Amino acid sequence: MDRSNRTTPTMGFILLGLSAQPKLEKTFFVLILLMYLVILLGNGVLILVTILDSHLHTPMYFFLGNLSFLDICYTTSSVPLILDSFLTPRKTISFSACAVQMFLSFAMGATECVLLSMMAFDRYVAICNPLRYPVVMSKAAYVPMAASSWAAGITNSVVQTSQAMRLPFCGDNVINHFTCEILAVLKLACADISINVISMAAANVIFLGIPVLFISFSYVFIIATILRIPSAEGRKKAFSTCSAHLTVVVVFYGTILFMYGKPKSKDPRGADKEDLSDQLMSLFYGVVTPMLNPVIYSLRNKDVRAAVRKLVSQKHFTQ
Repeated sequence: MDRSNRTTPTMGFILLGLSAQPKLEKTFFVLILLMYLVILLGNGVLILVTILDSHLHTPMYFFLGNLSFLDICYTTSSVPLILDSFLTPRKTISFSACAVQMFLSFAMGATECVLLSMMAFDRYVAICNPLRYPVVMSKAAYVPMAASSWAAGITNSVVQTSQAMRLPFCGDNVINHFTCEILAVLKLACADISINVISMAAANVIFLGIPVLFISFSYVFIIATILRIPSAEGRKKAFSTCSAHLTVVVVFYGTILFMYGKPKSKDPRGADKEDLSDQLMSLFYGVVTPMLNPVIYSLRNKDVRAAVRKLVSQKHFTQ
């Protein structure tokens, strides 16, 4: 590649987003803005109730508070950029801002993968070994578990982001995406990206493969234990304690597997439709999933619903 065709990092990037679909931009702006507000409100309320309500000072709700905080951070790292791209004719982002956005989204995504597996372990111990639960899931255990999830996600993000942003880039630096999604950025590199591919493959095994296997095995034992409970009421009560987490896991990993696991079209005529499909799926993963998490936990968990009602009634009483 000729040096004249290489661009310097100071030139930044251009985000295409839905430029090819201008009629959709205003519609998506309103929808995403509303969903972002719901994310902030729903996850913010969950964080408040898990802090203020003493009945929710348990490992499960501690992890839930971390998950809600993570969802707020993840969406805040990308949604304002997406909203701005719908309103700005020239959708540019500086090199440093692109690196920060990529780092935050990668860190939050990897952290959530590990955190969901920690939550599965919590449910496994609670249902399969209830007598040992206070000992196994003591504060000295679950706080380091959550901290290690964050540390692992951040470390992985530092590695992936630094490797991607050190590459030389070619052409007009046009990213066919809403944000600095790493796969879209790597397409612009005019250097060998085999190290990046190997590194991302290893990260996928560690942060996707291993957690999925761990969660799957945990729920095999959980379901087997629940089925051995003699009474129907007992089985229903036991399953209700993990149904919300299981629903979140299915939505989260199902979306990721659909995004990155589906085969790519070899027909150039279908490339535009495929790119649009990938972008919309990325929106679903980045906005809809964090919005659903507090809804799922509030609808399926009577303790959370009771804590929310208590918080609302106390606020109303003080007024």
